[in-house]
Amino acid sequence: MKIPVMFYVAITTLLLVTLTIMVAMDMPLNWVFYLTCLGQVLVVVMAYKVLRDRYVTDKTFEDFYEDHPIGKQKITS
Repeated sequence: MKIPVMFYVAITTLLLVTLTIMVAMDMPLNWVFYLTCLGQVLVVVMAYKVLRDRYVTDKTFEDFYEDHPIGKQKITS
């Protein structure tokens, strides 16, 4: 079973946001320390998984941004 890459991104993000909230609430230092160490390991694992993912797209820089497509335009000087 292949775990999707976005799962690693979501878990790492949730852990680090939780860690930030714990620091703001003055949680005990040992909890914060261990979660910080776990978060650093998860960041490395996440980066490895994202960079090694076999993602293929047909988009190019000429397509601009996906959230605001402007269509292909010819640049003239």
